[in-house]
Parts: sequence; C-alpha cells; structure tokens
Amino acid sequence: MNKSPSLIGGACIIASVCVGAGMLGLPSAGAGAWTLWSLIAIAFTMIMMTVSGWMLLEAFKHYDLKVSFDTVTKDMLGSKVNHINNLAVYFVGGILLYAYTTSAGLILQGVLDINNKIASILFVAIFSLFVWHSTRAVDRISVLLIAFMALSFIFGVSGLAVNIDASVLFDRISEESSYAPYAMAMLPVALTSFGYHHSVSSMRSYYGCENRAKKAILGGTAIALTLYFLWMLSIYGNLPRAEFGPVIEKGGDVDALLAALSGAIDSDKVANAINAFSMAAILSSFIGVGLGVFDFLADFFKFEDTKQGRTKTALATFLPPLVLSLLFPFGFVVAIGYAGAAATVWACLTPAFLARKSRTLQGGNEGFMAPGGNAMIVVLITFGVLTAVFHFMSMLNLLPVFTG
Repeated sequence: MNKSPSLIGGACIIASVCVGAGMLGLPSAGAGAWTLWSLIAIAFTMIMMTVSGWMLLEAFKHYDLKVSFDTVTKDMLGSKVNHINNLAVYFVGGILLYAYTTSAGLILQGVLDINNKIASILFVAIFSLFVWHSTRAVDRISVLLIAFMALSFIFGVSGLAVNIDASVLFDRISEESSYAPYAMAMLPVALTSFGYHHSVSSMRSYYGCENRAKKAILGGTAIALTLYFLWMLSIYGNLPRAEFGPVIEKGGDVDALLAALSGAIDSDKVANAINAFSMAAILSSFIGVGLGVFDFLADFFKFEDTKQGRTKTALATFLPPLVLSLLFPFGFVVAIGYAGAAATVWACLTPAFLARKSRTLQGGNEGFMAPGGNAMIVVLITFGVLTAVFHFMSMLNLLPVFTG
C-alpha cells in the first residue's frame, strides 16, 4: 500500500508558488497604504484566494483526477468562456516562467560569471527536470527550498526585526490623515502574490481526494501570509514611509530596498541573506508554477502520462518562456503588469462560476463543497471585478499614487 503524500509537502508546493519573487515587490506596492491597510489588504486577499481554490476543488470533484482547467471549464461553462480562461491561465503562467527564467539567468550570471543567456538555458534545463519527473519530486524540492527560504529569511529579517521602531511602523511621523485609498492599487499585487490556482488540479491528483488537497491549499496560503506579514512588518518598522521614493522609482528592486535600509541594519549580513532568499524564492516559484502549467497543458493537449508524453508536455511548458527570455530579456516588466488583471479571470471569476454551475448538477450538493454558500460566490466575483478595475485605473493613473 502506497503511503499518502504528506500535507507539509503539498503546503510547501502551494507556498512556494505563492511567495516567489513577487514578495520583494510587496513593500513598495504597499508603501502608500502602509502597515495597517497593507496587512488588511493582504489578509483579505489570502481569504478570498483560499476560498476560490476550494471552489475549483468543488467543481473538479465531478471529474477524474487527471483533469485540469481546460476540461472542466469547457464542459461546465462552454467553449467561449474556456478559450478566455485558457488564454488567461497560460498567459499568467507563461509570463511568470518567463520572468523567473530571466531573473534566475541574471542572478546566476553574477554568481557563476557566465553569460546570462547560457545561465538561463542551464537553469531551465536542470530545474525543469523536477517537474518532468513527478509531483513527488516537486514536493521534495519544495520542502527543501521552503526550509532554505525560512532560514535565510530568519537571518535576513532578524536583523530587521530587532530594530523595529513603533513610530516608524505606524508612521506617527507623517501628517497625512488617510492611507486607505492607497490600498486599492495594492490589491492586484496582493492577488498575484496568492496566484496558485493552476496548481489546484495538481494537488487534487497528488492526494487523490479533495479534502486533503483543501488542507494543503490552506496550509500553503497560511505559510505565504505569515512570511508576507513578517516581511512587511520588518521593512515598515525600519524604513520610514517618506524614504520609500528611491525604492518605488526602481520598481521595488531588491538592491534599491537594501540601499534604503542600509542605515538601519548590518547591511552585508542582511543583504546576503535576502539575496539567498530571493534566489530560493525564484527557484521554488519556477518549479511550482511550472508544475501547474505542465498539468494544465497535459490536459489541454491530452498528452499521455508516459516518459514520451511528459517530455512533450515539458517542452510545451518551458520552451516558449525560455525562447522569449533569450529574445526579450527585459520585456517581462511590461507584460507582468497585465498578469495581475489576467489572473483575476482564473483566480476569482472562473472558480466562482464553476462552483455556481457545480451546485446545479446532480450530486453537486454532495461531497466536497467550498464554505460560504452562494453569498461567497457573489463576494468572490465582486472582489475579482474590483481588483481588475483597480489594476487598470492604476495603469491609467486614476488612483492615488504614492511616490515617497
């Protein structure tokens, strides 16, 4: 009898998909909203994104374990909706793989002293093998990477945590009265920081049931939320809100953040720890996102679960982002701006509509069901629409913008 996979492994896969390099952009995204409103925005987003993942599980329960978005959405919501959803799923997954491949190439270029394009090719060739091999292999490497991230995070953040200044953390220095309006522009960034939904079918298939997959999803989003909270509190307790200008100017770049923090901390020790953390975050997200896109494409193209079939799926998953990374190494900054809006389609709207449809089917009100009833479906749809609207309003400079 095969031993059931551990919940810790599944939770680590979900957490690693969530945390990613996006964590390093959260402090600058939330600088306007500052501590209280940023934490509220992140916590509310985590609840919405956890429930939407459970709604996907609720819809998937009508199908065999190997299905993904493509089969279920086409069957329940029709071909037109499925085409839109497929485009959104592949666009966001592909853009993230493209971003991680490029970022890893640039980091390895400095570490190994080789050309960044060769570094990107090596990175994809080596680490895509975990996804090609099995979900179990991704589980094992994810646990190791989360552990490594936790250690480097502890060493990095401990240098910040011991110096937290309450007057800086709660910004008693500034004369600005309301920070709440700035939270609107932060929501799309918060949403992409919990974008694990292409991995839901992988979790269900891995555990062979919805209930254990549900626990793994909750564990993963809870780990991510804890890391985000510790990180935000440590940054906002050390770097005054008014001094965030240079960090925002460079798009939340890690080096700019470290430079801004250098007065408050032992910068070399913390810089090394945070750089190690960001490398592990990029690698774990690359593998986690890669697994989700891999399973999605295997279902879409109906590739068999054999060595030959998995090789075809791996090529379809990793080759296009790699080619884009080699041809346009800096274009992802523009493209990733649209990823947040595209993610609302398959992280909010599609799960809500699938759950609503599932409940009208025979046996739909039996077995696994997401909590909150039909009211939660309405809340999730509203949240998704507003997040997309805020994203485009922000891009058109129609929302309050904090520049430091």
